[in-house]
Amino acid sequence: MNDKDIMEGILLLVKGATDLYLHGTIESNTQNVHTTFDNALCDVLKMQNEIYTKMSDKGWYPTEKVEQQKLDNIKPKIIED
Repeated sequence: MNDKDIMEGILLLVKGATDLYLHGTIESNTQNVHTTFDNALCDVLKMQNEIYTKMSDKGWYPTEKVEQQKLDNIKPKIIED
């Protein structure tokens, strides 16, 4: 297993934790529980961003740039739906 595989595995685990914390935040029935999940969600989102940035810097998470024109064309369709 190489470093890229390890980072991909970590990213998947962090994304899974993000999903759990999001649902915990949404479904919490007291302010204390909501705040605890919300804080954990913010922390794990920061972690996810750091992992993504490191992977992107190494070329392990390629993204493509989209022309502004294409974004402008899609935006009205999203708003209408």
